[in-house]
Amino acid sequence: MQGEFRISRDSLGEVKVPKDAYYGAQTQRAIENFPISGLRLPRRFIRAQGIIKYSAAYANSTVGDLDQRLAEAIMKAAEEVIEGKWDHQFVVDVYQAGAGTSQNMNANEVIANRAIELMGGEKGDTSIVHPNDHVNMAQSTNDTIHVAINIAAVEAVYHDLIPELDGLIETLEQKGRDFYHIIKSGRTHLQDAVPMRLGQEFYGYKETLVEAKKTILESLDLLYQIGFGGNAVGTGINAHPKYSELAIEKVAEITGFPFRNPSNRFMFMQNTQGAIKLSGALKNLAIHLIKIASDLRLLSSGPRTGLAEITLPPVQPGSSIMPGKVNPVMAEMMNMIGSQVIGNDATITSAGQASQLELNVMMPVIAYNLLHSLQILSNGIKVFNERSVKGIMANEKRCNELMEQSLALATALNPAIGYDKAAEIAKKAYAKGKTIREVVREEGILSEEQIDYYLDVKKMV
Repeated sequence: MQGEFRISRDSLGEVKVPKDAYYGAQTQRAIENFPISGLRLPRRFIRAQGIIKYSAAYANSTVGDLDQRLAEAIMKAAEEVIEGKWDHQFVVDVYQAGAGTSQNMNANEVIANRAIELMGGEKGDTSIVHPNDHVNMAQSTNDTIHVAINIAAVEAVYHDLIPELDGLIETLEQKGRDFYHIIKSGRTHLQDAVPMRLGQEFYGYKETLVEAKKTILESLDLLYQIGFGGNAVGTGINAHPKYSELAIEKVAEITGFPFRNPSNRFMFMQNTQGAIKLSGALKNLAIHLIKIASDLRLLSSGPRTGLAEITLPPVQPGSSIMPGKVNPVMAEMMNMIGSQVIGNDATITSAGQASQLELNVMMPVIAYNLLHSLQILSNGIKVFNERSVKGIMANEKRCNELMEQSLALATALNPAIGYDKAAEIAKKAYAKGKTIREVVREEGILSEEQIDYYLDVKKMV
């Protein structure tokens, strides 16, 4: 049994660590202290931690504070973290030590032990590479976890979310063109309203998402501002004067994004403004996606007893008891995602209030919920678009039938006979189960030529 473990040490004493683990004593303590959810910070966050440790080693060696051989080993180990080689070694629960100290030490220990190996030593020999003195040089949990949130979020927005959102916007644009010739009944308060084009409805969805995308991109400026080098409280204690600038330049180089020093580093240390602002923008997107998905469910309802103005692609059976039933499952999935994103934003809002004095101790839960929102939105939008929206078909005959039955067509008679008389016509049509056109003709209120003129739906749209 002894052979399955090695003894690792930290400031509190000795700890048994699995022999093959690349993490060390502080990570092991976190495993034992926080057996809470089984949830871990995701790939994008771990990648961001690797970028931070690589950039720090580069900056420290450049200014002469870190031996070049040590720096090269740390940078190589950090590269492997960036690539995802050691994701299984990042084992700390999301609900962990405040601010993410355990998460930061998890990265420090994994990279230190891998660097030790690369230099010919055995894991745990901190006399070769020390997780605090070397890997964490000129850093603190307080700046690195915050910086990792921003890096991970920016990369997730640009590499994951925006491409899928653009794809859905493009599909809705195409549906707007395809359906533009189809005239249907509009609806307000879920009641008959004046006619509109089916394509106009889809163009409305498209432009809604265009505006939501703008809001997301506008929120990124705060995320580009990273207080890398602020260290514990923002003063940059134990860091070379040029360290921060060099480290941030390296982050920008690796990621390809314009990360920079914040306008005020103490503001950065005290608050998680960027994450809060982006989360709000994601909530805004989620709200509109719920609206669009709900509309598609309504418009496709039926197929015999609902609106049935459009049909959605059948992707799986809809009932365990009703044969042949097919449900709008992709739209329902999108609604669930939207609700979760709204809940994640509520968590981030609450956690954002935990900023006290020079630090927010709730950064791990902010990181998890923000990146969770980005992940499920990106994946959800992709399949929603590919497996549902792209395959939408219009039922032009049904649109025409319902439009002709709409009592709101009486609105077009206002200029000819006035609001009160038009309302009377609408009530009679409803009572008799007839169309507006039929009642106007029966009442002899207008000539056939006038009826055709005022009830020409093409003029109404």
